[in-house]
Amino acid sequence: MNVSDAIRTKRAVRKFQDRPLPAEIVTAILNAGRRSQSSKNEQTWQFIAIQDKKILKELSECGEWAEHLAGAALAVAILTPDPTAKFQTMFDAGQAAAFMQLAAWELGVGSCPASIYDFERARQILAFPPELHLRIALSFGYPADEEKLSAPPKKGGRRSLDKVAHWEKWWPAQCQNRKSI
Repeated sequence: MNVSDAIRTKRAVRKFQDRPLPAEIVTAILNAGRRSQSSKNEQTWQFIAIQDKKILKELSECGEWAEHLAGAALAVAILTPDPTAKFQTMFDAGQAAAFMQLAAWELGVGSCPASIYDFERARQILAFPPELHLRIALSFGYPADEEKLSAPPKKGGRRSLDKVAHWEKWWPAQCQNRKSI
């Protein structure tokens, strides 16, 4: 699968088969995050790979919409320095998340991000140091509905390019001279 196909066909997967991921797939996912670009190449993120079902269940209770973590074969907690100190911190964490999700998709593994809101409970569960913070965790696993992996993109699922892209300056989409791509 090439990158364009992965971007075009990637779907959020929140329901997973009760089947572990092989070690080489877990390593490939983590390596994709490690290799993602970061501001000034600081690579300030750290990852906690979680496969223990009890820990996954506990972590799933740290976010309002994070219950998909409980059914995952793997979760990756993306730890960062204080996310309010520099804009780049969360941008870099997001890039690591995107790289991991695209690598997983290429390998037939679904994923979905979860926002973590109960910060201190997450810290207690995962025992990470106070100078690090957890705002994003990703769930990974083989999709319960395997057809998600090969389903064509949904029509109307994304706004058209002419509704979101502006050329040279801000102009309302209806005033632009560019054709829709």
